[in-house]
Parts: sequence; structure tokens; C-alpha cells
Amino acid sequence: MILLLIIIGVLLLVILLGKITMYLKFKKQVKALYANALNVSDKIYTSSQLDGLSIPVQRYFKYVLKDGMPYISSVRLRHKGLFKTNFKSGFINITGKQYFSVQKPQFIWKGSTLIFTARDSFIDGKGNLKVSLFNLFTVVDGKGSEINEGEMQRWIAESVWFPTNLLPSENITWTEIDENSAKLSFRYKEISFDFIVTFNVLGEILSIETLRFMTDQKREPWLCRMANYKEINGVKIPFSAEAVWKLKTGDFSYAKFKVTAIQYNQNIPKRIL
Repeated sequence: MILLLIIIGVLLLVILLGKITMYLKFKKQVKALYANALNVSDKIYTSSQLDGLSIPVQRYFKYVLKDGMPYISSVRLRHKGLFKTNFKSGFINITGKQYFSVQKPQFIWKGSTLIFTARDSFIDGKGNLKVSLFNLFTVVDGKGSEINEGEMQRWIAESVWFPTNLLPSENITWTEIDENSAKLSFRYKEISFDFIVTFNVLGEILSIETLRFMTDQKREPWLCRMANYKEINGVKIPFSAEAVWKLKTGDFSYAKFKVTAIQYNQNIPKRIL
């Protein structure tokens, strides 16, 4: 009995040390993100920037932004939700913490479940997806050009949470498709891709779809669905998001998130959320 208690105690201690190590690595990445971020909060949005854009795109920006508001430079976000690890598994509960810089494409996300912790990031031009069991055993460590592209696509799709980032710029252009959809083209250094964006009559983005690497060799249609728009800090954003692979065998929905907290243009926090 004593031996069993000792073994359990040692295991709990190892798990605790793994959790502390993971926290310190995450904190280091967040600091690196802020160190590389560029402040654009002195830039001001005006509706004149929408001249020449198609009707649904103009409708979107007029709905989510207000004249005279500053650009968003950085974002801190929390969420809860459901996640699937593969086609056959059911949804499990997950909580997440995420940090974005805007002018320079960067983010770091940590998702936690009872079994695994995942870190998804794009920092200083490099993407990485790392999954660890009990904060100890690394079971996924994705890197390379396909990961870089996929993480950049995630950053663009999640820009609905900081919509000044979707305004026309040297990196982003919008092309008309019809009265309820438009093509968003993104170009940044050697990475380029297009999204098909659909809107409702209010101006809300309902979905944003692109081709994304699902394996090392093949891209598949990937989309994010948005819902439950609310105003916070003068900006309207979706508080519900769902990530889906649209496969020949049918839709594979693997992530359903609900935003629980979001902050804009904050300095690097003394305590990482």
C-alpha cells in the first residue's frame, strides 16, 4: 500500500512538473510574440477606405467597425468548446488561450483537455503544431512549409475576431463574386492563398473557406463557420466558431469554440492568461 502511494505521488509530481514546464514554454512564446509585434493602434479606420469594395464586403465592415476607431494591434482571447482528435472519436471538452499580433502575422494558441495539451503557433514566420499527453509525452510536432501555410490560413480565418486586419492592405485584396460572397486574397512574403467568404444580409461573415493541407501531400477544402455576433469594445465579432474539413466522404467538424473573453491592444501581461 505504501509503495502504491509512493508511485502515485511520484506520477503526480512528474505530471505537475510537466505542466509547469509547458507553462514556462508557453510564456516564453507569448513574450516572443509581443517582442516581434508592430503597433498600429495609431492608425484610424474610416469608411472612406471601403470605396471600390463590393457590396457584401462594404456591408461587413460597416456592420463590425465604427468610423474613427483605432486599428487593433494585439489580441488576448480565451475560449471553451469541443474538439475531435480524429474521424472516429467523439467530441471532448477543451479550453483555450490565444494571443495574436496583427500587423505582423503571429499567434500562439494553447488548448487543454484532461488528456492532452496542444500548442498551435505561427511566430516569426514559422508554424508549429505540438501535442503532448499529460504535458509530458510529445505525440505530434508538426513543422515545415505546409504547416507554415496552414497556420497563416488559421490566422486569417480568425481575423474575424480583430476585423481591422481584414481591411484592404498591401497583403489583402477583395474581389467581388456575387451579392453575398467575395474572394479574399492574401499575399505575405512567399505565402499566398485565397478564401471564399460568405456573408448574410446583416453583413456578418458566415463562413470563410480555403484549400488547406490536411496531409503533407494534399490540400482539402477547409472552412470556419461563424455565428453569435456580439459587440465588444466597439467591435462586432462572432463568439461562436466551428472548423470543418469538407471531404468527399462528408463534412468532418472537429472544433467548436465559444469565446469567453477577449481584449485588444494590451501590453504584454505580467501574468499569462
